Amino acid sequence: MDEMLRKNSVLHVEDVYKSYDSKLILDDIDLSVTSGEFVTIVGPSGCGKSTLLRLVVGQEKPSKGSILIDGVLAGPPTPDRGVVYQNYSLFPHLSALDNVTLSKRLALLPWQWNSHKKAIYEEGLHYLSKVNMDGHASKYPAELSGGQRQRVAIAQALIQKPKILCMDEPFSALDPGTREDLQLFLLELWEETKMTIFFVTHDLEEAVYLGTRLIALSQYYTDDRDQDMARGAKIVVDRRFRDPKEAISPQVKSSGQFVKAVHELRQHAFDPEYLQHVKNFDLSHPNSWATLNNGEIRDRA
Repeated sequence: MDEMLRKNSVLHVEDVYKSYDSKLILDDIDLSVTSGEFVTIVGPSGCGKSTLLRLVVGQEKPSKGSILIDGVLAGPPTPDRGVVYQNYSLFPHLSALDNVTLSKRLALLPWQWNSHKKAIYEEGLHYLSKVNMDGHASKYPAELSGGQRQRVAIAQALIQKPKILCMDEPFSALDPGTREDLQLFLLELWEETKMTIFFVTHDLEEAVYLGTRLIALSQYYTDDRDQDMARGAKIVVDRRFRDPKEAISPQVKSSGQFVKAVHELRQHAFDPEYLQHVKNFDLSHPNSWATLNNGEIRDRA
């Protein structure tokens, strides 16, 4: 791979495998993400989407291979990798403001809180305003709608000023209208902050709509290895669906180009009858790369 790409990547995943006992989940994953990309990750059930996210966050370790954050080997979870989950990560007994600022408070010694309280609350209100929730700062989670709780959860992650914002199916529990509102909100927030987002979803339309770069993992493919050899999911699609500078609205979902992209993605990653050979994966993104060993591609001459 290009050494310059490795140096310029905020996230660099190289030759990563992940197994649980004897079951191989991720099979030689190579991925480099540069600062400011909005990367959506999609794939069929059981392909390891959330597993890959947990490896990036540091909640789990790869069985083999390396994961670097800004060129440094990733360790246990740190504030440079913010996380927003499907189930709201809010404490029910704390207000929205206290939930957002909790990490800042916990970083202090008990006797330091009074002298830092005003500044920390001001910072918390700043991030609540970024997600249009500053008017609800004193409310508790039970007093907020599902969409409002996810906005607070996003502010909770943003206050840590992460290098990468990791999101694990954050909108899947919401009704369709709220979900679309949050999708548009997240795009506007991304355009404003230019932060790096790593977004896992099971929804094909959501993946195509949100991502400037779309990655599909799948266990449905073929290679030249022996049939009885264990296989896990690989990146079968890594491509750019839209220009990062392109303004986008929900109306794009009805366009022919959008519908075609969703169809191609469903075929290439989700159809167990459509088994692409590893040589034919759509790895057309400028920063895409993959290493294949001699067993996966044999000389057929």
